[in-house]
Amino acid sequence: NDVDVVATRVFDAPRHVIFDAWTKPEHVPHWMTGPEGWTMPVCEIDLRVGGQWHFVWRRANGTEMSMVGTYLEVVPPERLVATESWGADWPETINTVVLTESEGRTLMTMTITYPSKADRERALATGGVSGMELSYARLDAYTRTVG
Repeated sequence: NDVDVVATRVFDAPRHVIFDAWTKPEHVPHWMTGPEGWTMPVCEIDLRVGGQWHFVWRRANGTEMSMVGTYLEVVPPERLVATESWGADWPETINTVVLTESEGRTLMTMTITYPSKADRERALATGGVSGMELSYARLDAYTRTVG
């Protein structure tokens, strides 16, 4: 449709491992860093309905990017729904992660819902899709080491 971005990926790990990697601050900074040269010095997660999350990414040159959100649904290890805000210049999205396990592998389906088609197109123009792919490749590699 005009307002959603849907990303899917199969991980070679059980869904409880993928869910933990998405929701525990000791795991997230190992994989959710996007393009090379970025780190995540701040990873705060209050994993409950109404709980907040806050991530800060930092580039080697000191540039920072921050995101915040609120958990709307938490159903371990299968579903996570949260808002996401990049700041005042960007619209808030609703991000839904669904994890489906089959034979020890996990299909992740992430749906990002924007308020409008224009908002979705503007976000897609930032290059975030390639950063998501890099992060998901890291998640796949990381979960093979912690599973």
